[in-house]
Amino acid sequence: MRIRAVIVDDEPLARQRVRLLLAEEADVEIAGEYQDGVQAIEQIITLKPDLLFLDVQMPEMDGFELLRQVPPEQLPIVIFTTAYDKHALRAFDARALDYLLKPFKPDRFKEAIQRARELIGNKQAGSAARGLLDLLANHSTATQHLRRLTVKTPDRVIFVEVEDIDAIEAAGKYAIVHVGKENHVLRETMNWLESHLPPQQFLRISRSVIVNLNRIREVQPMFKGENAIVLKSGKSYPTTKPIREIQEKLEFR
Repeated sequence: MRIRAVIVDDEPLARQRVRLLLAEEADVEIAGEYQDGVQAIEQIITLKPDLLFLDVQMPEMDGFELLRQVPPEQLPIVIFTTAYDKHALRAFDARALDYLLKPFKPDRFKEAIQRARELIGNKQAGSAARGLLDLLANHSTATQHLRRLTVKTPDRVIFVEVEDIDAIEAAGKYAIVHVGKENHVLRETMNWLESHLPPQQFLRISRSVIVNLNRIREVQPMFKGENAIVLKSGKSYPTTKPIREIQEKLEFR
């Protein structure tokens, strides 16, 4: 039996680690390798892998959102690769899934592979998929809106109150949080931030920008259906959202 695997992780060294460890598994072949969820979705649907190594935190689209985009009948066995704290992953242990907490060791990797091998060999992929769908549903239901963001630096941990945020901009695999004259670098996806920030207070005006509605000073029409949102700080961001939609969001919040 050959197991076809796909690796999805935005960190090159993490993908390399999985590749090197898979080289020791004679019955596993790598069908694809991708650095972000957007790039991977179509290929996962096309390739129909048996096994998916999936990073939880990735820019633009995290691992959970990627899985929601895959048709349920095509969900493979999933091994999450993540830097999340182990206590945050208790739900994984109760389902036909597995996860590798970075940096993972070869013995732990082999254990996860063997578990996946048994599920595939016993034709229990359907059961694993149901457990995965249950996990996704619980993850979505359990989402709570943030009151503050935790920003880690080499020498300290900073807590940023969400009401103090002016705007958030995507910057590769990071997000730049603008708070007055200060900028904080946060390793979260824009999708994750959008779903966890209070929707009555924050609006995603483009793929790469989220603004605090309390900080909007005015909206200026531009050209070709675009508008510019101007913050009280004077910073301006383009958006294709209609002025009426922004106006209603501000008036009825």
